[in-house]
Amino acid sequence: MMTKTEAIVLHTLKYGEARVIIDMYTRTHGRLSFAAQMPKTSRGRLKKQLFQPMTLLSIESDVRPRLQLQRLRSAAIAVPLPSLQTHPAKLSITLFLAEFLYHALKGEQQNEPLFDYVASSLQWLDGASGTVANFHLVFLMRVARFLGFSPNLDGYTPGCFFDLRSSVFCRQPPAHRDLLLPQEAEKVQLMMRMDYPTMHLFRMTRHDRQRLLDIALTYYHIHLPAFPELHSLAVLQELWE
Repeated sequence: MMTKTEAIVLHTLKYGEARVIIDMYTRTHGRLSFAAQMPKTSRGRLKKQLFQPMTLLSIESDVRPRLQLQRLRSAAIAVPLPSLQTHPAKLSITLFLAEFLYHALKGEQQNEPLFDYVASSLQWLDGASGTVANFHLVFLMRVARFLGFSPNLDGYTPGCFFDLRSSVFCRQPPAHRDLLLPQEAEKVQLMMRMDYPTMHLFRMTRHDRQRLLDIALTYYHIHLPAFPELHSLAVLQELWE
C-alpha cells in the first residue's frame, strides 16, 4: 500500500556499495525498516544527508506488513532542525536519544501521541537558546508514559521507597532488589516534576544528573528486558563538566 507519512530517523546502516537500511519511527505505521538505493549523483531523489539520526522526514513508501524491509520511494525534510547537527551539546543529546529510541521502540506499533511527543521534543530542543543539560532526563521519563510504565506518583510521601518493578512508592521495601532507597526515591518524583520550560530551574551537579540518568536507564532495563547498554552514553557523560 502506497503511504505518505512523517517519520523520524533512528538508525542507518550501510549495506553494500550503494544501499542503506534505515530504521524509522513513522506516524502511521510505527517502527519500520527501509531499504534504499543511494544515488551516485546529486540528481537522485534520496540523499544520504536526509538520514542523519533524529531527522524529521516526510516519506513515501510502499508499505507491506509482511516484509521486513520496506521500499522507500522518496524522502524530504519535514521540519528543519539545523542546530541539532551543529550545536555540540544538542548533537550529543540527539545521538543518545536516537540510540535510546532505536532500542526502546523495537516492535512498537502505531502510536501517534508518542510520535508527536518525540517530534515536538526535537523541535523544542532545536529552538532552545538556554541550557539543555536536563533535557534527556525529562525526555526519558516522559516517554515511559507512552510505553505504558510511567511511575505512579500518587503514593509518594517523604521516606518512601520506590519499587522499580511495580513503578510505585511504598512505605516498606519490596522483597526484591529492584528498588530505590528513600533518598533516591525522592529523585524520581523530582524528575517527573520537570518539563522543558522549567527544567533549567532544577539546579543539579554533574554527579546528580548522572545518577538520575543511571536510575532512568535501570528503569528501562527492568521494563524492557532486551534493552542493552547504550554506546552513546559515554559521550553524554562527558557533557557539562
